[in-house]
Amino acid sequence: MRRFDLDTWEEILLTITRNKTRSFLTAFGIFWGIFMLISLMEGAKGLQQMLSRQFEGFATNSGFLGTNKTSKAYKGFQQGRYWDLENKDVERVRKQVSELETVTATLAKWGINAIYNENKISGTLKGLYPEYQKIEEPNIVFGRFINDIDIRDQRKVCVIGKRIYETLFPGGEDPCGKFIEVNGIYYRVIGVSMAVGNISIQGQSETSVIIPFSTMQQNYNFGQNVQLLCYTARKGYSIGEVEKKVEQVVKKAHLIHPDDGQAVILVNAEAMFSMVDNLFSGIRILGWMVGLGTLLAGAIGVSNIMMVTVKERTTEIGIRRAIGARPNDILSQILSESMVLTILAGMAGISFAVFLLNLTEMGTSTPTSPTEFQISFWQAIGACALLLILGLLAGLAPAYRAMSIKPIEAIRDE
Repeated sequence: MRRFDLDTWEEILLTITRNKTRSFLTAFGIFWGIFMLISLMEGAKGLQQMLSRQFEGFATNSGFLGTNKTSKAYKGFQQGRYWDLENKDVERVRKQVSELETVTATLAKWGINAIYNENKISGTLKGLYPEYQKIEEPNIVFGRFINDIDIRDQRKVCVIGKRIYETLFPGGEDPCGKFIEVNGIYYRVIGVSMAVGNISIQGQSETSVIIPFSTMQQNYNFGQNVQLLCYTARKGYSIGEVEKKVEQVVKKAHLIHPDDGQAVILVNAEAMFSMVDNLFSGIRILGWMVGLGTLLAGAIGVSNIMMVTVKERTTEIGIRRAIGARPNDILSQILSESMVLTILAGMAGISFAVFLLNLTEMGTSTPTSPTEFQISFWQAIGACALLLILGLLAGLAPAYRAMSIKPIEAIRDE
């Protein structure tokens, strides 16, 4: 008996379609398992890409320190005291915490109006140092970012965000050298930032007008005050390790109780990124557990149905043995039926998953921000190999049962 002739395959399909309802319900477990596995794995990958895009250009090893009223009395000061960071804190932290690579400060004013000719838009005015680029990359497309000379000379220059640029200059021209009005003060545009990440400090990058930190302090009467202290850790150090040192330096300088947990607000961006990574790692693990669990249940279902099929075909198998069929022929026949049923159901599940993932990709991708939800060629090959293995394992027990059938007993059973 040849193993892969046309008659063999016709017999396999005839056996599978003999009881259509039973075969369909059995195959559905395989179909749903591979569909869930691919959908969860690739869907999680696409969602992670979308979320990572919101973090694009943002330093993952960064931390931030802000102020709040004190909750403990200390060295003659009552509790409930409001206090402010100052310019000197930048140098204090920079000198006393050697584990930090970048230390800078920021200021912001919300609800400003930016005007150019007849165009107007509301946004956020930010005062930054050039070093802030190491924390949040500006993605400059026209001109340049703030530099040290702008800080030294307190220049009235600005870098505008994506939505500010699109609203004030809808024609798409280079705005550098032109003046925009921000709350009654004119600033010369020196650059355009196309950063679009949503993890933006003190307002969205897209709706921000960035000016030199020193200009911000002078024009808006901030004096020597600082709203936010920003820093990044050196390679080999984590923000969790160094932020306590930063807190101690600042508290000591401003006479704040060392155990006052309310007076200082700490934001650990590194922990936030780690939490997101752990979330998607958990989703991937869950996807494998759900998908493989469902596939295993489907394979057990296939095995049970094949056992029932073998029992129904006892006489047929006995007659085949009586007219010369070898045990290996019976084994290959049952295994082939199991593997064909598994492969057909699995390929249908893969195709359906790819179809839905393709629709999702089309709905979420843009020309400038493509998102990949599809499985790769080698992942598809791996899924097919997994289906073959499951089909083989599911057919082993029924196949050995069929091999053990003796021709005389099978005929007598009939």
